Amino acid sequence: MRNSTPYSVDKKGKYTRILVIRLSAMGDVAMTVPVLRFLTDENPQVKITVLTKKAFKPIFSGLERVEVYEADVKNRHKGLLGLWRLYQELKPLKFDAVVDLHNVLRSRVLKKYFALEGIPFVQIDKGRAEKKALTRPKNKVYKPLRTTHQRYADVFEKLGFSIDLSKTTPQERLQLSEKVLGLVQQDTKKWVGIAPFAAHEGKMYPLNLMKEIIQSLNKTNRYKILLFGGGAMEVQKLQELANSFTNTLNMAGKLSLSEELELISNLDVMLSMDSGNAHLATNYGIPVVTLWGVTHPYAGFYPFNQPMENALLPDRERYPQIPTSVYGNKVPKGYESVMETIAPGKVVDRLLQILEA
Repeated sequence: MRNSTPYSVDKKGKYTRILVIRLSAMGDVAMTVPVLRFLTDENPQVKITVLTKKAFKPIFSGLERVEVYEADVKNRHKGLLGLWRLYQELKPLKFDAVVDLHNVLRSRVLKKYFALEGIPFVQIDKGRAEKKALTRPKNKVYKPLRTTHQRYADVFEKLGFSIDLSKTTPQERLQLSEKVLGLVQQDTKKWVGIAPFAAHEGKMYPLNLMKEIIQSLNKTNRYKILLFGGGAMEVQKLQELANSFTNTLNMAGKLSLSEELELISNLDVMLSMDSGNAHLATNYGIPVVTLWGVTHPYAGFYPFNQPMENALLPDRERYPQIPTSVYGNKVPKGYESVMETIAPGKVVDRLLQILEA
């Protein structure tokens, strides 16, 4: 048993080798970037290892002294035995502290294992009670909650790091590879990214209305519209959309995540649901317009450093139970069409304000 005193600290007593656990969806993982960027910029002695899915490794490629350790939770690291195996793999890396930005059963098991070595282990407060109060149908406490970005920063502050997110700078735009350039073909048109899908239907804008938005942008002949998505069903639907318009290209199924990030980092604007693509784009300082259904920015998942006028919301007078859930997976009867109250013309107007500024 080692004692609880960290054995790798700088002259000010701060930890230098930190394991960060974030094993969730892409958007949640992407939201760690502004926090880690500030942390490493302000603390050059700190080295971060992010425990997450292998597929998300490109998200951190622009951050200095940040590397990814693959968590294979469906195979090698599955179950209690798999988590013990994972701990045994991590143990030789001699971390001074563990920052758990996930705080679920899996990471709480890892906490017990790291306790065997006396390694400091700090966890996020997800504000579950506050979020339940915000999303319940009756006696709703309708107020903005602490942002997820700030909740992440709070965990590092438990280790003595001061993180001022107002001073975080975006990641630099990435150089476009020949493959991406070959697909998109540079010209004088501005690039509009559109990611029309989300994990749950409760936060997805109707495709027929999205088609109206694309049609309005397309007919100006001033913009190149680039469609993002994933999965066979989405690829097919996006290709059908792209085939309907001259200035629209489907990027889904054609690029790796690294290549998608090249393209996203060079957009002029991104239109997204409350989904991962919004967070990927805002990490590069790209203006992001988000469309919200039964979820709401008040829950704390609003894209980092975006003005609130970029959030287009449904009519809460007609649908007062919004937000009905944090993730969009709870749609009360009669709330299936909430996003139809966001007029396509309103979306186009906001995009044009950004593009023509």
